[in-house]
Amino acid sequence: MNDGERKSAIKRTLRAWLNRLLSLREKQSPIDLQHLGRTLLHAIVVGAAAGLVSAAFSTAVERVQHWLLTSLAGYSFLRAAGERASEGAPGVFRPWLLVWLPALGAGLAGYIGHRFAPEVLGGGGNAAIRVFHKRDAITRKRVPWLKAIASILTLGSGGSGGREGPTMQIGSSMASLVARWLKTSPRERRILYVAGIAAGVSAVFRTPLGAALFAAEVLYRDDFESDALVPAVLASVVGYSVGLPFGESSRLFAHADSYPFVPGHLPFFAALALFEVALALTFLRALKTVRMVSGKMPGPVWMRPGYGGLALGILTVPLLFWLGTRLGRPGGGFGILGGGYGAAQVAITGADWLPGGWRGVQVLAALCALKLVASSFTLGTGGSAGDFAPSLVLGGLLGGAFGRATQLLTGDATINPGAFALVGMGTLFGGIAHVPLSSMVLVCELAGSYDLIVPLMLAEGIAFVALRRHHLYEAQPSSRSSAVETVRAQQSLRVGDLAQAQPGARTFGPATGGRAMLDAVGDATWQVTFPVLNETGKIVGVVPSKVLHVVASEEGMADWVVASDLMQEPMVARFDEPAIEVLTRMLAAGLRQIPVLNDQGQVAAYLDERSVASKLVVELPVASTLDATTTPLAGRSGQS
Repeated sequence: MNDGERKSAIKRTLRAWLNRLLSLREKQSPIDLQHLGRTLLHAIVVGAAAGLVSAAFSTAVERVQHWLLTSLAGYSFLRAAGERASEGAPGVFRPWLLVWLPALGAGLAGYIGHRFAPEVLGGGGNAAIRVFHKRDAITRKRVPWLKAIASILTLGSGGSGGREGPTMQIGSSMASLVARWLKTSPRERRILYVAGIAAGVSAVFRTPLGAALFAAEVLYRDDFESDALVPAVLASVVGYSVGLPFGESSRLFAHADSYPFVPGHLPFFAALALFEVALALTFLRALKTVRMVSGKMPGPVWMRPGYGGLALGILTVPLLFWLGTRLGRPGGGFGILGGGYGAAQVAITGADWLPGGWRGVQVLAALCALKLVASSFTLGTGGSAGDFAPSLVLGGLLGGAFGRATQLLTGDATINPGAFALVGMGTLFGGIAHVPLSSMVLVCELAGSYDLIVPLMLAEGIAFVALRRHHLYEAQPSSRSSAVETVRAQQSLRVGDLAQAQPGARTFGPATGGRAMLDAVGDATWQVTFPVLNETGKIVGVVPSKVLHVVASEEGMADWVVASDLMQEPMVARFDEPAIEVLTRMLAAGLRQIPVLNDQGQVAAYLDERSVASKLVVELPVASTLDATTTPLAGRSGQS
């Protein structure tokens, strides 16, 4: 028995042993303990895997930030009380280097993601929700690892985003891998997928109950994945436990011992909610504007995050340098680069450098404006950074400024600005993410008590109503029933509804030489599958661009090879075929594009995965954010 066979035998033995262990065969039980027991025990495995990988990812981000920003650029991070502090003093402050680092990190992350797994580009929350609403909730094996690498590069170099969005995608992808290894049913895979989101967020944010509720609530705008709640709670506890050794504290923020409830303060919290709604709308508008502008920028798609990083450095670094000089913190961070939880910590508890009175209000408001612009540059250009943390930080900074201003205007010493900062965090994020229940619990866990539950309920209710038509996560369907109807409607789509007649399509003859084929690939901006036609114009085969990449890499091969040597059996489609079935066959064959034939058997259009990504619920190996000018990628299987 060779090594490969021995490893396969060991894997089969372990899988069989684990499945026997997880099988609870109590036939006389009044409830289905076999199914319930298996799911809960599977959730423990998912919680451990997702929590461990997510916590390791978070630690790696902090280490890279320390190496690049603190040691190399001399930037002193402002961190929350529960975040791991940087080891060692900052190096010499180099603002010119700090300008370029976000662009280099985000640009490299964009290239890696675009080249190997474009679905890892972006925050991660939308991608995780989109995959859940697939029929099988399966992600590719490479996704969690490449998502971690892209986010480490983006956040480690100063990108203004959080770790929770990436951990949603990392945790859920780990759950998908575990579910495939355990050979679970499609329904159980979807439940474990939710459990993976909960475990990932819990390991990083350290709010086990809030993370479990969030994972079940964030999947819809007006609904709740109740079937997955108990497994999500269990996985969240496990993820929290395995992630705890990676952090300095069990809680992310320091806060007051208590926040006494004062009924007379409720009108102030209601007014705060209106300010948070205005800020939320401004934030969403800024993200949309940056997306539109970056979509018109020259160069390949993968450069867009780099443009965002460059804009981030050029605009924010001089302002941070000026602000640090005025506040006695030259080279000191103010929570603008990275997640920004240090800025939220200042809004909650204050800091020795934060001025008192109205000047302190102005500083918090200025930090809020800077964070909004910085996050828009990173997130709006497709940077691999989460929108969870910036939403919380923006809400906290505005809440802290509002609380201090209210205290000054009323002269009421019982007003605690930290309470307004915490309520503001939950109000803004809960409103635009449509997660009012879980955001309330998250804030209560962060505050260490439920003292703020009443003002949170009031503010969250106002924001929930006011922001009904505005979404941070566009992949959220309104409810489970609407998601089902969407899938049914999509199953009725035909190839003719999605195929596109592309100008300038290149075709080969059976005798077309290697050099001519390589020239065609080099000139192509959208075409990755090249039909081979005989003398009568009928298709006899196709040559994928990935095959021609091999020809280009082998010295001298292009001088003797011809199209008939490289072509494979033609996979084609007809305009009246069901789109879902054709797309499934196409991806199973490892093709990203196939010709569509008319009634005369001639190539009339092309069905491209990019052209259907924005219309189908099924997740494709290429993210829907990419356009038709994307440079051809190497071929890949749906299982890799």
